[in-house]
Amino acid sequence: MDSRESFEQEKKRTLSSAEQKRMDRFTGISAELEEQGYAKTELTVGIVQANVVAMAFAIPLCIVGVIAFHAVNPDTNPLITEFSELVIALGAFVGLTVVHELIHGLTWSIFAESGWRDIDFGFMKEYLTPYCTCSTPLPRTGYIVGTLMPLIMLGIIPTILGIALGSALYLWIGLVMIISAGGDMLIVYTLLRHRSAAAEKLIYDHPTQAGCVLFER
Repeated sequence: MDSRESFEQEKKRTLSSAEQKRMDRFTGISAELEEQGYAKTELTVGIVQANVVAMAFAIPLCIVGVIAFHAVNPDTNPLITEFSELVIALGAFVGLTVVHELIHGLTWSIFAESGWRDIDFGFMKEYLTPYCTCSTPLPRTGYIVGTLMPLIMLGIIPTILGIALGSALYLWIGLVMIISAGGDMLIVYTLLRHRSAAAEKLIYDHPTQAGCVLFER
């Protein structure tokens, strides 16, 4: 099964009651925005596709990270060799996966019409994937910042700290969290690739799929 077929199957999955409620709200708000003259463009990506992209980032990112680590710390092993540190790294990954979604929500809530009340969390059991979504349209910049904030805070910063401090533990926590943000990077790339001369743009995080819906006029 290719990524397109997988994506089509994702769209047909049975929604939970919470997802259906969000979908109904999305449908209503979409209709209101279209009545106001906004054109709607769906910019969603498949969960499987996002995971494949994340894995595609893995090898080059790890290579670059290890090379940079070795260049700054030539006498320090860039690999995690202590069992205790490996356990910490695995535990950190599990915990930071939850924190990743919280950061999405906290950042989007700054730009959302009703703040934290517009933020919802859930779990796609079919794909073992936790998620955060915002149930109100956001300004383009606010949506992008909220989408990339976990990448910056949990991925890039720990990686830089690991290289600067000579800590293999920080390095690999950062690299793994960068890889886990591969789907977020794909979503932002898809959004930025869409070109238009519209003066007004609102971004609605899709209530049931990975990605967003662009409203512009």
